This record gives sequence, structure tokens and C-alpha cells, in this order.
Amino acid sequence: MAQWNKQSQEFLNNGTSIFEVVMIADENGNPLNSYGAAANIPIAAGLLDGYSHINKFGYRTSFASTYQAIWDGTTAYPYIGTAGGATATSGSTDDAGAVITVSGLDENYALASEDITVGGAAGAVNFIRVFRAFVKTPASGETTNVGLITVTVDSAARAFILAGAGQTLMSVYTVPAGKTAYLMKLQCSVDKQKDCIFRFVARPFGTRVSRQGKVDVD
Repeated sequence: MAQWNKQSQEFLNNGTSIFEVVMIADENGNPLNSYGAAANIPIAAGLLDGYSHINKFGYRTSFASTYQAIWDGTTAYPYIGTAGGATATSGSTDDAGAVITVSGLDENYALASEDITVGGAAGAVNFIRVFRAFVKTPASGETTNVGLITVTVDSAARAFILAGAGQTLMSVYTVPAGKTAYLMKLQCSVDKQKDCIFRFVARPFGTRVSRQGKVDVD
């Protein structure tokens, strides 16, 4: 393929400035933009078969003096030990009957999502990971959740939706079985006149947790 050199304003001559060209094409072979700020738009729009995107975000009001996950809880994040059905409860009776969507991985580590009712029975999906929950349908007469919503799996809280928030704010994620994840950007911040050390940790399946990055913010 002939390559145009923008700096010299000419085609590459005799391979003297050879460099690798990466191209992404859709299912019909049409080249898609793979450079710059708009490079991931086709993936985010679902135009590439076999690819998907996820934007994980989280917030925490306070931390202990030790490293803990960024999520809506106030302790270290408790990963599920035994896969099981999810239930949803609320700190307010005004949330009775609200429908909560729970997203995560099932017992086979495949992507799973299920709607459960606040105050209702456990769902049919056996979750081994929960990494998001949101209010799909508020209770009658409400616009979002009134009280603290707790999503429980295997007898412990795995996700919280804070009162009035409508969804979780948890920066935890497990890559589904058979998939490969590419981290494109990591952003973190802290309140002014505060300082914090952020760590990005990962655990390849069957191995130990290891630190992949560290950022000091003050």
C-alpha cells in the first residue's frame, strides 16, 4: 500500500520510512477511523462485530487509611464466593415494587443482566460477579430510588444504590470468559486540599492480585 508522508509531503520512497499501519474495518470491509479522539466511536456505537466498550466510573465519599475499592460501600469490596441469585431491598418503604437491573457475570463468567424487584424474590441468574445496578423502573409515584438500595448475593451486599442516585458508582469489573479487555484511559481525582494515592489492580484468572499502576493526587 502506498503511504503518504505528511511531513515530507510525498509518498514514501523505497521504504526508507516504513512504519506499521493499523486499520479497523467493519463487517463489510469498510475502513474505520482508528486514530484520534473519534477512534473508538465505531466500537462504542456497536458497529464492529466482536467488539464492545464499557465506561466504568465510581465515587466514594471517604476512605480508611488502607487501600479500598472505589464503590458505594464504606469497606473493602466483598467479591462473591459462591454464585447465587440476587435480591434487592431498600431502606425506604417508598421503593417497594421498584425494578432494579443487576449486571455482572453468571456462574460461567458469561455476561448476565437481570431485572429484580425491590422486596421480591431472588432472581434466576446465579451471579458470580456484580459490577453494576440501576433503577430501571422506580416505585409508583417516584422518579428514582428514595432509600438506599442493597443488592445481595450469597448472603452479603455486593452493590449499593445510594438514596436518590438511581445507579451504582462502583469501579470494579471482571472481564467475561473468552474475552480480552484493553484499558484505553484511566482518570482519577480528589477533592481540593485533599491528597490520595490511587492504585489500579488486576487479577488474571487463577492468579493473585497485582498492582498495574499507581497515581498520587493532591
